[in-house]
Amino acid sequence: MSDNTPDLAAAARDIVQAGQRLDARGWVPATAGNISRRLPDGRIAITRSGCHKGFLSEQDVITVDLAGQPHDAGNRPSAETLLHCQIYRLLPDVGAVLHGHSVASTVLSMIEPSPRILLSDYEVQKVFAGQDTHEATVPVPLFPNDQDIARLAREVEPHVADMPAGYIIRGHGVYVWGRDMGMALARLEGLEFLLACELERRKLKA
Repeated sequence: MSDNTPDLAAAARDIVQAGQRLDARGWVPATAGNISRRLPDGRIAITRSGCHKGFLSEQDVITVDLAGQPHDAGNRPSAETLLHCQIYRLLPDVGAVLHGHSVASTVLSMIEPSPRILLSDYEVQKVFAGQDTHEATVPVPLFPNDQDIARLAREVEPHVADMPAGYIIRGHGVYVWGRDMGMALARLEGLEFLLACELERRKLKA
């Protein structure tokens, strides 16, 4: 943590707790995943590169601007920070972004031939913005994995405003967001539950 302001300290606590929650569910193995939260002054608090999310301390949370540049030159954010910043830049009501690497999201995104996974008739899908019935279909877009994060961000950008359940990078993991950390966690848990259900249904059909 690069300063001791109350807002950053509160965000760091939220991020540490979220990391423990994701780790307990097996969604951020090894040093995978990123967790961030918007601060009232516009800075983004985010996990620094290379940290295990289940063992975070508040010192593992740094701040960046909306271009993904650290405010302290000695801090090293993940390259994927740009994907978090993109969401904050395009969706001003978003207060937290979560990125995880679950088995279900990884496997389904690698075997699904279409450009999206469709979730239909599940009660839990009502956790997503704009969904008030299970009698609907929620698309989860799939994007090709790309080590050039700036190029990946350009591909994702036209779709950000129309992804109520977030999106998945093929063979990589999910991105989910919400107005605050509680909502982002609820949406991630909802999405991961539904993806696990889809994976089980495909196993039964095989």
